[in-house]
Amino acid sequence: MSLREKYKIYEDLVNLNGTSGHEKAVRKYMREEIKKYTDEIIQDKLGSIFGVKRGSGKPVIMIAGHMDEVGAMVTKITKEGFIKMISIGGINPEVMVSQNVVIQTKDKEIRGVVGAIPPHINRGGGGDAKLSFDDLLVDIGADDKDHAIDMGIEIGQQINFVNNYYFTEDGKKIVSKAWDNRFGCGMALEVLKEIKDLDHPNVVIAGATVQEEVGLRGATTASQMVVPDLFIAIDVSPVGDFLSKDHPAAFGKLGDGFLARFYDPRNIMQPKILAYFEKLAKDNNIKMQHFLSKGGTDAAAAQYAGSGTLSTTIGLPGRYIHSTAAMIHVDDMEAVKQMVIALIKDFDEKRLMELRNE
Repeated sequence: MSLREKYKIYEDLVNLNGTSGHEKAVRKYMREEIKKYTDEIIQDKLGSIFGVKRGSGKPVIMIAGHMDEVGAMVTKITKEGFIKMISIGGINPEVMVSQNVVIQTKDKEIRGVVGAIPPHINRGGGGDAKLSFDDLLVDIGADDKDHAIDMGIEIGQQINFVNNYYFTEDGKKIVSKAWDNRFGCGMALEVLKEIKDLDHPNVVIAGATVQEEVGLRGATTASQMVVPDLFIAIDVSPVGDFLSKDHPAAFGKLGDGFLARFYDPRNIMQPKILAYFEKLAKDNNIKMQHFLSKGGTDAAAAQYAGSGTLSTTIGLPGRYIHSTAAMIHVDDMEAVKQMVIALIKDFDEKRLMELRNE
């Protein structure tokens, strides 16, 4: 089997388009794949979807990626036929300039290119002025506003990057849009496949949430629906291995294993869980990295489920996330899978009582 075939599910997922609130195509794919491994599928009213695999025990482990990717939304059509937009999720506007994008209409996709008003024109020669989304426009080749409307453009439509998925020359890394977080979606599907016939002492609920990039909304409702004993967010985290070693964000490295996120501003990994992860990784010869993040994941919302849920993140190292071309390492993908499966095999009622913060 070639690498492309081995990771086809991920290629399928990253090539789908789905900004926050527009995850329908991704959810449809998830549902069709989940059906292959379980007949029990649950979905909350915001659209988060999960498959359920019941083992021999009672502890509930919830494993979640998120379906949405960063992108933009149509806010205005100018009289000249250009498209104005706002960002959906955290995107540096400078990333958008000169990128090919696609606008999702009711029945088709319309290609365009992102242009910007040159700063020396827009601000009287202020070439060092900071770019904002107000300076950007999408050019679809329309002659005027009516022409753009006739093409199918409407306010509120999602705008996505045109994808260029490829393996690097060494065959070990993959570049694509939307690794954050179609990786988590794909990993949830892989986990369901791996445990289809596995004897384990838990109830495993694996799938993906909606609207993570705009406030962890899907995780809030989905975790309340399930109220798991342990929630694991599977997400891609921005590593700083291309930065100087003394840079405050220089945590994580491609190829060095999964990320144990011991701290982020909204979720602090309980010491007992960190020690448990360290031992589990060591005992199973899984490469692990300690990771500090300045951003959050769905684990932050899930920790409030019920009267409080054990909640943390198993991360995949990624360079250049929230851009048109993030890079991940296949060895790290395998480390994440190995860690999640090891966790499912080991976790039980006794382990749950040990880890509870009492």
